[in-house]
Amino acid sequence: MSYGNVPEGFVPNGSADSFDDREFGWEDEIEKDSPDYITLPEGDYDFEVVDFERARHEGSEKLPPCNKAIVHIRVKGKDASGHEGETIIRHQLFLHTKTEGLLCAFFTGIGQRKKGEKLKMNWAMVPGSRGRCRVGIREYNGKTFNEIKKFYEPVSGQPAPQPQQAQMSFEQGKF
Repeated sequence: MSYGNVPEGFVPNGSADSFDDREFGWEDEIEKDSPDYITLPEGDYDFEVVDFERARHEGSEKLPPCNKAIVHIRVKGKDASGHEGETIIRHQLFLHTKTEGLLCAFFTGIGQRKKGEKLKMNWAMVPGSRGRCRVGIREYNGKTFNEIKKFYEPVSGQPAPQPQQAQMSFEQGKF
């Protein structure tokens, strides 16, 4: 099943983007149009991680069974005709020693890790993370899709913008 282009506001596992999600009543008013989803030309783009899923890779000729994260990445830009829009790219990260370099590149790209440093992966901080990536195009079953080719290290001295954590304070007797 492919989620190639997922409408804005739809987040399968729920995240900060889904706080406004609610069921409509039969007589409710609606007004929010869906954004224009496009296939971006190959190039470098800023991105935002809107969500991720925990999943399992069942194994293949190249990689044994292992955990995987399916990261939903929003990229905005113009298509080859100049039309503004966005796409949601589903990028798989396999949690295996054979793909450790790809995991390191992702966490470096979103500013959680500096190149060469050890890191305990903090998946709770992934949604809302931002960075820059190289987007490519692939053909599959006669359809054209965007894919992530590379995550770039943040420019020296400018870490990738991070999601805002909610500030919570405790006062006895208050909820």
